[in-house]
Amino acid sequence: MNRTGSLYEPGNSLFHRLDGTVKLCLFAVWTILTFLFLDLRVFGVMLAVGAILLITSGIPFKRIALLFWIMIIFTVLNSIFILLITPTFGTRMTGTDTPMIPLGYNTINAETLFYILTLSAKYLTLLPITLLCIFTTQPSEFAASLNRIGIPYKIAYAVSIAFRYIPELTGEFRNTLNSMQARGMGISKEDGKLGQRFRNFAAVVVPVLQSALHRIDSVTNAMELRGFGTQRRRTWYSGKDMKALDWMMIGGSILLLGLGLWLRLKGLGPYWYPFL
Repeated sequence: MNRTGSLYEPGNSLFHRLDGTVKLCLFAVWTILTFLFLDLRVFGVMLAVGAILLITSGIPFKRIALLFWIMIIFTVLNSIFILLITPTFGTRMTGTDTPMIPLGYNTINAETLFYILTLSAKYLTLLPITLLCIFTTQPSEFAASLNRIGIPYKIAYAVSIAFRYIPELTGEFRNTLNSMQARGMGISKEDGKLGQRFRNFAAVVVPVLQSALHRIDSVTNAMELRGFGTQRRRTWYSGKDMKALDWMMIGGSILLLGLGLWLRLKGLGPYWYPFL
């Protein structure tokens, strides 16, 4: 969490200079392209571009480590479940069967392994652009962008508050956990059996949730006292006019989407298996 109490990481990269509306547009196009194809070649190019943008953004890895590892763990677990439950699923995609790893009740074939590789690349392709949008956009600017594309400002402001307070709740949870551990109430394997550790965890979560509810009540009262929601429209302190770079990126994203649709209509993308 930075000094502003949000996930935003200051910088001067390409994504930092873009307007929040443009980032939403790019994220939407990137997501559409990801789900439009099931081709490892396409995902390889998109992963490389996303990784370059993420590296050049200058965001420290320790800031994105939690989300990064959550995505990696999800991808690995998803792959394991597919391999164990449907070890020959790849045969449905290719029509061939090349046995590789015996499991006793079945055999994992090469087609399924390649399908898992493609599917994992599909999920990971969304990771760089998601991290860029989250960590290079101020919450207020993000809310203004949502309102600009037609989302009611009440919903946009609620999203802004969520992005602003998630890091604070995380820090409060960490501080409370450290305090409980200092009193001998940890949640690691050395702190007792599973039931005891679960009770210790509940003793940490409950105070944090109570604090969050009190904070929500305070924010709600403050907003009501200031007449929030009485007007149909509102202005934004972080709102700003679109610049030439923003319009160029919107034009580029539209061209990229058009290219993706054209390639899809030409037959690229349903599923690519190089060993047929």
